[in-house]
Amino acid sequence: MAILLLADHDSNHLSDQTAKALSAAAKIASGTGADVHILVAGAGARQAAEQAAKLAGVAKVLVAEDASLANNLAEPLAALIYAIAADYDTFIAAATSLGKNVLPRVAALLDVSQVSEIIEVVSSDTYLRPIYAGNAIQTVQTTEAKRVITVRASSFSPASQGPLAAIEPISVAALSSELSTFVSNALSSSDRPELTSAKIIISGGRALGSSDKFRQVILPVADKLGAAVGASRAAVDASYAPNDWQVGQTGKAVAPDLYIACGISGAIQHLAGMKDSKVIVAINKDEEAPIFQVADYGLVADLFDALPELEKSI
Repeated sequence: MAILLLADHDSNHLSDQTAKALSAAAKIASGTGADVHILVAGAGARQAAEQAAKLAGVAKVLVAEDASLANNLAEPLAALIYAIAADYDTFIAAATSLGKNVLPRVAALLDVSQVSEIIEVVSSDTYLRPIYAGNAIQTVQTTEAKRVITVRASSFSPASQGPLAAIEPISVAALSSELSTFVSNALSSSDRPELTSAKIIISGGRALGSSDKFRQVILPVADKLGAAVGASRAAVDASYAPNDWQVGQTGKAVAPDLYIACGISGAIQHLAGMKDSKVIVAINKDEEAPIFQVADYGLVADLFDALPELEKSI
C-alpha cells in the first residue's frame, strides 16, 4: 500500500510546508518500502503539481482539477481523499490550516483516530508528538488499518529536488458541499518572509507597550536583517501586532535559523512555538525571565536601548 500526501498550495505555488511533510512521509515509507504519492487538488492546480513532481522521494503526483475543489474547502477535499482511500494505508499532511481542516474529516470518514502534529517518525506506525505545550513528548503507536497523520512541519527539513515524478490526472466526481460555501478571502500581504518559512524571525512581546512602539523598534531591525516579524500572544491580545504574527501554542510553530525574542518573558505557550529554533537570542531587562533558560544568547538590557543600537550596527 502507498502513502498519500495532501499538498498545500495556492494553485500557482506549492507551499514549502508540503516539502517538509514529504520528509516525514519518506521516513514512514522507508520502513515499509511504500511509495509516496502527492495529491494536488484545486481549480487550475497544474503548476503546483509540476512543482510537486520535482521533489525527491515522490513516486507519483495525482492532480484533481475541478471547480468544486477551488478555495480549499474541507468537505470536497475530504470526500475526494475518501474516494481514493482504498489504494492507500497512510494519509498525511502538514499541520497547516489546510491539513488541520481536511484530515480530521478524512479520519472521521474512515472511522479511525488521527495522530496529530508528529515531530519525529520512530517507525512506520510509531511517532513522537508534543503534549502539555511541548513540556512532554508522547510516543504514539497506532494499530489502525488506515493511518491519518498531520506533521508539525517545523520539525522536519524540506525534501530536496529529485528526478521528475509522473503526473497523473484523476477524475473528480460531483463533490459539491452543502455544509460550506466559499465567500471571500481576506489575505494579509507583506514584503517580508512568511513566518513559518523564514530563516530569521524577530519577535516582540507585551513589553513594547504599544503598536506604535512595536513598529518603531522591531520593524527597522527586521528590515535590516530581512527577517519575518513575530509576536507573543500577550502582544497580539493587546493589539500591538496582528493575529498572523503570533508565535506559540495558539499561534504558529516556527523553527528558524535565528529567533530574536524582544521583551518576551518566555511563557510555556510561547516557548512551545519557537524552542526548536536553531539559535535563540533573548533581550529582556528582567534577568530572571524564563526566556533566558532556553536562549543560546541572552542580553539583560532595555530593548528600547538595545534594538536601536543593533539596527545601527547592522
